[in-house]
Amino acid sequence: MAHLSLLQGTKLVTRGIHSYIAKRPIVVSYEVTLSCNCNCRHCDLGGFIKDERQIKPEEYRDLTQRLQPLAAQISGGEPLLRKDIAAIVKAIKQSGVQYLILVTNGVLLNESNYLQLRKAGVDQFSVSLDFPDERHDEFRRRPGLYARLEQSLPRLAKLGFRDIILNTAITKANVREILPLAKKAVEWGVDISYSAYTALRTGNKDYCLNYEEDLEILRQAINELIILKRQGIYLTNPELTLRDTLKFFEQGHMPNCKAGIRFLIVMPDGSLVPCSLHRNKYATRKEMIEKFSRTNQCDNCYVAIRSYSEMSFLSHVKNLPKYIQEMILH
Repeated sequence: MAHLSLLQGTKLVTRGIHSYIAKRPIVVSYEVTLSCNCNCRHCDLGGFIKDERQIKPEEYRDLTQRLQPLAAQISGGEPLLRKDIAAIVKAIKQSGVQYLILVTNGVLLNESNYLQLRKAGVDQFSVSLDFPDERHDEFRRRPGLYARLEQSLPRLAKLGFRDIILNTAITKANVREILPLAKKAVEWGVDISYSAYTALRTGNKDYCLNYEEDLEILRQAINELIILKRQGIYLTNPELTLRDTLKFFEQGHMPNCKAGIRFLIVMPDGSLVPCSLHRNKYATRKEMIEKFSRTNQCDNCYVAIRSYSEMSFLSHVKNLPKYIQEMILH
């Protein structure tokens, strides 16, 4: 999470308690379009979808009021392709969401829409970065993307809001770049978060860590990241999720997925799916839980939305700033 005020942290904790008791979703991810201006090697999306059915901002308001998530994520595809993205943000945030994250590849992110989206209600901008140099362009199949991020993100960071986080999916291709990516985040004045690649999305196992050499590199990197985190580098992953990410790669699976219960996805047309890797559509969350979640045996991912939403409530509290922790726990 980006840095929180005392009031914001208190509201998160209060709503979090209510969400756990009432068994509401912790996070809802709104995939506002499946179109994208990149064609990433680890993703099944890419290119533009003609005549895509998209619900309007007021429908996002109604959905959010019905689902009552603690936090929301706006993603895609590339959400900045939506001309009404600021109105969507405002509709979701004003429906009671305590924390709102916008996930973008950064191609269209600039100072103007950054400030507009902050005003509309975005608390955190999550910008994808796979490599700490121009190899990022080849992986995302978007020439010049790294140079653009290298110019825009430090400039936005200097505005002083501390709400930009690099998002890196760990793959076989970039496992040796985990620490250089953390150093790049420090250099740019932003934070960083890591998640685990899964072949579920594309069926491509070439990017899976499947050799002991890869796993040993990851073990060393995770241990060093934990040391850096303790030294004050703002890495958003709690130590527990870092260690569980390593565990996922070591054992090749992560049981007890809570898709549909702790988190779910809203598609561009407003239909509900349990996760972005299982796109069977449901009319209501109740139907989703009955027909999918209660019998779900999938254990093939440990993506970011799952790792954060499945943390215990105490772990969420411990990941808040120290002054808020002390207020709650003492």
